[in-house]
Amino acid sequence: MRRRLVIIALALSVSACGDGGSRAPFAESRTPPSLSARFYPPQGWAWGFVRSGEGPVQRYGVSAPPVAPRANVLILSGYGETAEKWFETVSELNAAGFTVWVLERQGQGGSERATPWRDLGHIDSFDPDVAAVRALRQGVIRPQDDIPFVVLGHSEGGLVGLRAVQQGVAMDGLVLSAPAFGLSALPRPRSDFARFTPAMRFLRLGWIRTPDQGGWKREGPDGVQSGQTHDPARGKVQAAWMLANPDLRMGGRSLGWFAAFFDASEAAARDAGKVTVPTLMLDAGQDQAVTATPQTRVCEAMPVCQETRYPSAGHDLHLESDASRQPWLAAIIKFTRARAAAKIQSRQG
Repeated sequence: MRRRLVIIALALSVSACGDGGSRAPFAESRTPPSLSARFYPPQGWAWGFVRSGEGPVQRYGVSAPPVAPRANVLILSGYGETAEKWFETVSELNAAGFTVWVLERQGQGGSERATPWRDLGHIDSFDPDVAAVRALRQGVIRPQDDIPFVVLGHSEGGLVGLRAVQQGVAMDGLVLSAPAFGLSALPRPRSDFARFTPAMRFLRLGWIRTPDQGGWKREGPDGVQSGQTHDPARGKVQAAWMLANPDLRMGGRSLGWFAAFFDASEAAARDAGKVTVPTLMLDAGQDQAVTATPQTRVCEAMPVCQETRYPSAGHDLHLESDASRQPWLAAIIKFTRARAAAKIQSRQG
């Protein structure tokens, strides 16, 4: 059996030759005509790429406020998300006086792909995501001493943000929005992954996905239909960007992705008590993507963590109806301004 798998792996490696175009990073995107102006790119929005060592090239974007910035906010996206999905939130954070950066995760959005199947969510480890956060902060953002650097991580981006601070990335505050420390639906029992994943990794077959993790579909459910949000307009944002830009399309996760998630989530829970950075955890009460219990356990283990749960909200808090989204956004702005005030006070003291 192993010999057959090796032959398959070699054949697929050969068939992947010449696929550089499908793997390559992608910058400028076409704005979907179906979206209203509030979902357009923020004023002055610019794209860039960052790479750490031999890791994948990852796309980021940035826009600044019209006045001197009061903080740098780095948004780390969730699974399958593009930076475009965050444009409305970015514009509002700009209006609050913050320079906002969005770093797309490896293998999604406009970032470089690990396989020739561009809509396959495949990674071997979350470590390159953490390395990209460090590289972006140190080589591109380079926050000034009097301006705080706050990381806002959504879903799996929250897991990346927590691992980043645990691995020594300097930040003044961490916001975890519906963070993913446990997944609500798994294609197989977690024990199965522990049993066969080492062999799959050894044979470089981690890119395989289970039947329930299909590719991108034009007729796929929008955010409301999938339970991610209750807002009809915001629920169509990501699907509209992916329809207009084939290079942004994402489907299901690979077996290797799930294995990497388990590794990162276990490490994050183990090291939660070591995190001394002020942390704000904002959870969704009707989250169908991630589980609530690990969120509370992680926050309780952290020395400086405040948790708030929005009872009527779905997983995508940044795309929710105003009843949930407005207090969510206000909490982030208040938290970031408090970090700015603390920064000034520490310098004066």
